[in-house]
Amino acid sequence: MNLPSFIWLNGRIISTAEARISPFDHGFLVGDGVFETLVARNGKPFTLTRHWRRLVASCESMGITPPVFETYLKAIHDVMNANHLTDARVRVTLTSGDGPLGSDRGDSASTMTAAATVLKPWPPTETVITVPWPRNERGALTGIKSTSYAENVRALALAHAQGAGEALFANTRDELCEGTGTNIFIVANGRVQTPPLSSGCLAGVTRALTIEACQAAGIAVEETALPITILQTCDEAFLSSSTRDVHPLARINEREMPGGAGAVTQRVAQAFRDYVAGRDDP
Repeated sequence: MNLPSFIWLNGRIISTAEARISPFDHGFLVGDGVFETLVARNGKPFTLTRHWRRLVASCESMGITPPVFETYLKAIHDVMNANHLTDARVRVTLTSGDGPLGSDRGDSASTMTAAATVLKPWPPTETVITVPWPRNERGALTGIKSTSYAENVRALALAHAQGAGEALFANTRDELCEGTGTNIFIVANGRVQTPPLSSGCLAGVTRALTIEACQAAGIAVEETALPITILQTCDEAFLSSSTRDVHPLARINEREMPGGAGAVTQRVAQAFRDYVAGRDDP
């Protein structure tokens, strides 16, 4: 794994080899933190404001002081420039700072980092599996972009072990929910459908843009509760995320999807490209 040469840490650019975070940081100890991942192309970070708003919402839910927009913006640009990146995957992370070894928090200042790495392309289509562990749609972290990602790590490892690139979760009601780092859309009878936020899925920035793009293009789209079994019968399916945009599914578990990227998915992908074209911060 090639790490970037520099990272932004608590207000300054520092060599990755020299960067240090306290062993008592609660992000390290108990996953007490939040983050955002966004992309930059041609030197321009995409959907900056939407990601910042979600970061602030996550911070407020977790009781972590959020950064002001100017600090967030400067951290992103500084770390990209330091690593000489114009196309990048950028991650901004905040933790509650140093704390005791248990779940109680201390009273130290929060820790903030920004990192930028080379933006790698995805394959034209993706393969997924469903995993046996449900998302808790009523959990304390529901809707929060939390650094407590161990469930996702385990699910994605299972997907990779089975030759897939992403894992999908149902919720405790056996409804379709989300992927480890993606939202899921299906196409049935020509209609685009995606689980509602009440399913427990994250309010994905690209998810929202995809819905808006469909509406602008006159493509029928709805947020609705879907049984996990819909994956066995849907006509098409695709993922959305900040690094994937609209990403068609070619296989779900053992089921090969007819034609891979179906006609409706291709139409949605084009609608998404048209909708965001020329907009750095839609």
